[in-house]
Amino acid sequence: MNWLDKLEKKLGRFAIPNLTVYLLAGYVIGFAIYYLAPGLLGWLTLEPAYILRGQIWRIISWVLIPPTGSLISLLFLVLLYYSLGSALERTWGTFRYNVYIFSGILFTVIAVFILYGVFYLIYGIELPLSSIGLISTNYITMSIFLAFASIYPDMEVLLYFILPIKMKWMAFVYVAMALYYFFTGSLATKVAIAASLLNFVIFFLSSRNMKRFSPKEQARKAKFKQQTRPHMTYANGARHRCAVCGRTELDDPTLEFRFCSKCNGNYEYCQDHLFTHEHVK
Repeated sequence: MNWLDKLEKKLGRFAIPNLTVYLLAGYVIGFAIYYLAPGLLGWLTLEPAYILRGQIWRIISWVLIPPTGSLISLLFLVLLYYSLGSALERTWGTFRYNVYIFSGILFTVIAVFILYGVFYLIYGIELPLSSIGLISTNYITMSIFLAFASIYPDMEVLLYFILPIKMKWMAFVYVAMALYYFFTGSLATKVAIAASLLNFVIFFLSSRNMKRFSPKEQARKAKFKQQTRPHMTYANGARHRCAVCGRTELDDPTLEFRFCSKCNGNYEYCQDHLFTHEHVK
């Protein structure tokens, strides 16, 4: 059993539904603080030196730091990532989506503390992280975009509600921008980008059965369930019915049913007709 399966079995009941809504609501709150009480923003940042002195709320409060100071950009970001995040949650399930988001946040916190420790060992001083850049969840939302593009690469979206463009091309642009900011941005930016990309890579490659948990496989399963659901409820509550003889598991509990991969559509057959039926083209 994959480690995600084991974890979900133990902790799945604690998963937070609609996590994207809470994440985006935090952006809106942070944006309001940025304009209405900018001095308060300094009490929310991710600063290991202050956390170690007792300001432990900073471990979580930094997710309120808005990724943009533009109201128009924030509006586009909220609309885009609400749809992407909600789709990811439906595809993966609430628990796996929670793991993906929270692991990105956790990796960022760990990376920032490592950076703080390195600076302390080299220079012997507690260097405030804000002096080398501000950490926000901007690149965690980027990892949401990359995950969605990995699952639905050929889906078209309207860029700024005008230009149709496929997700995979937008993902390439996102990666190129991330690499550019990684090499030209501040040290804090480098840490945030590396943590978010590490989260993306680990989430998709850490399972022992990678094909089973790959983004395309998860999307295929979700699409299959959605397509077959209307066809798998029959009279008297039967879940299986042979497309040739019409028998269900209620007629004979010993019958076995399979879908035919050569038929165009979701056609299910009993064991007597699975290999003898005429394929639907």
